[in-house]
Amino acid sequence: WLGDAYASGGSAGYDHKKMGITARGAWESVKRHFREIGVDTQAQDFSVVGIGDMGGDVFGNGMLLSKHIKLVGAFNHLHVFVDPDPDPAKSWAERKRLFDGGLGWNEYDETLIGTGGGVFDRSLKAIKTTPRIKELFAIEKPSVTPAELIQAMLRAPVDLLWLGGIGTYVKATHESHADADDRANDGLRADAGELRAKVIGEGANLGVTQRGRIEYAMARGRLNTDAIDNSAGVDCSDHEVNIKILLNAIVDNGDMTGKQRDRLLRKMTDEVAELVLRNNYQQSQAISIAESYGGQALDRDGRFMRALERAGKLDRAIEFLPDDEALAERQAARRGLTRPELSVLLAYAKMHLYEALLASDLPDEPPLLEDLARYFPSPLRKRYRREIEAHSLRREIIATVVTNSLVNRVGPSFVFQMQQDTGMAPAEIARAYAVTRDAFDLRALWGEIEGLDNQVPAAMQNTVHREIIRLIERCTRWFLRHGGTPLDMAALVNDYAPGIGELHQVQDRLFWERDAAPAETWVGELVRQGVPEPLARRVATLEAMPSACDIVRIARTSKLPVADIGRLYFSVGARFGMDWLRRAAQATAAESHWQKQAIQAVVEELFSHQGALTTRILEANGGAAGADGDGILDGWLSTRQAAVDRTDSLLAELRGAGTLDLAMLAVANRQLRAMIGD
Repeated sequence: WLGDAYASGGSAGYDHKKMGITARGAWESVKRHFREIGVDTQAQDFSVVGIGDMGGDVFGNGMLLSKHIKLVGAFNHLHVFVDPDPDPAKSWAERKRLFDGGLGWNEYDETLIGTGGGVFDRSLKAIKTTPRIKELFAIEKPSVTPAELIQAMLRAPVDLLWLGGIGTYVKATHESHADADDRANDGLRADAGELRAKVIGEGANLGVTQRGRIEYAMARGRLNTDAIDNSAGVDCSDHEVNIKILLNAIVDNGDMTGKQRDRLLRKMTDEVAELVLRNNYQQSQAISIAESYGGQALDRDGRFMRALERAGKLDRAIEFLPDDEALAERQAARRGLTRPELSVLLAYAKMHLYEALLASDLPDEPPLLEDLARYFPSPLRKRYRREIEAHSLRREIIATVVTNSLVNRVGPSFVFQMQQDTGMAPAEIARAYAVTRDAFDLRALWGEIEGLDNQVPAAMQNTVHREIIRLIERCTRWFLRHGGTPLDMAALVNDYAPGIGELHQVQDRLFWERDAAPAETWVGELVRQGVPEPLARRVATLEAMPSACDIVRIARTSKLPVADIGRLYFSVGARFGMDWLRRAAQATAAESHWQKQAIQAVVEELFSHQGALTTRILEANGGAAGADGDGILDGWLSTRQAAVDRTDSLLAELRGAGTLDLAMLAVANRQLRAMIGD
């Protein structure tokens, strides 16, 4: 479509193909929803009711994206299509014929429609309801009007309601038809509370009112918003414009002819589509991960919304986001924001962060030129890297790419929380995030986890992603506090990536020496669910990897091997139960923001104590370390027996108490600090 669009100046054929990209983007959301309920849309049959026709719009494109679709009903402005028992293969082929020919439902081969179905003209006064139609759509009347049949179809107990046609067909129960602002469909519209579809895919605009989406999601239905589902069309246009700006400059310089440009554009079409769809995949995944926190994230999300309101960046009433009273009710019920609400918050987080990054000097950072290059398809990266780096919208593209990477990977309120914790500006937080991402080679880890789609439970993938987010939170905070201001991104990655890589090579051995039982249990569970063992072992040690920055820093300062420092560091942690204390802290119930802040402070101090003790022991040992971390530790302990005994006694008492509270953690923290001082 890129080359066709350039040659035609934006033809109908081009628009048709771009709508195909839009449909594929919405389908990424649909696949995500189905993975979360254990259905593989490329391997398992699933029932669908749809809105639109097969003539080439979003509906038509979408209904060809799986050969396991059982389209039991669909309608457009002219006809109602019903097939009570479709054969997936035959019906897919017939839909493809209609799609290729730009034909309506009235051209469907009715010999392929199961008993009791048919294609009905919407101008009919009444449609006779066959036994199969009655059964499929829960209709008792012997005949219904076309509008009544459509309403029954919208309420049908199907797997997917695919909204690919123009119109608002679902509203909230308490809304009036006037609230939907679509008079043409007042006679068809259903209430969200009446829907029995498991998933809604909203490839078209405004198929459901936002209040309707929220009501449906509160009843455990799965959907996002139209802005999330069909964002591929907008992203597609952005890529088109930015690529054309780049290639026009190359043509103007005489380094390429117009015909060569058009051929290259056509050649890159598929890869550009994949780049666009990648963002759809990550956005839907980000919403799933955010949703998986449930009520745990509600306080942070609520504070983020209030901060945006104070800054004049958000009006919760206009966006149908919960007010403070509704947030309190959700908190009491331990329910977080719904997917439609998270979709809105994700958008606002991106807009707010993009503005902040573009106004800063972050887009001028040389290390982010790699992020800029990754925005473009590989033929351009390979041949025109210099021209890419000179792109007239270079800063805007970098700000967009960094914003998407950060918010998609760590959630909408991450930057806000980091600002609260560290007082740093969004640009510095983005720098620290990028350093963490690159130093830990997280792109490769994300790729391995995402490569397990439909092979392992989606809930398990979300759990692993949350472990990575915990690592990112700790290490982003660490680089903000220890990396200097402003952060030298290239230097920090160069300084820390090799040491972190070395630690990865030995982490399972070092970690397993200290905490083998729970780690092996976790590995066994991951393998049982389908994760390859090497990846399972890496995932199981993610809990220990937030210590990597401290270990590498101490190794660099002492000029000692990372493995030796790691061995001593983990010996210190095991000896004084620091991993156990951190786990206990993270499991401690916190009812308020300030309690959560206090718990986070204890966790951070426990990391700090472990690093400080490791450094103190090294100094006492003449700056030497080796393979015997326990031996070096025992030597140091023997010189501080009184302080060690007090600490051991306290830890034994805490272990005997079972569940810890904030006061107990504070006392343990104080005792460890005192022991270091001794």
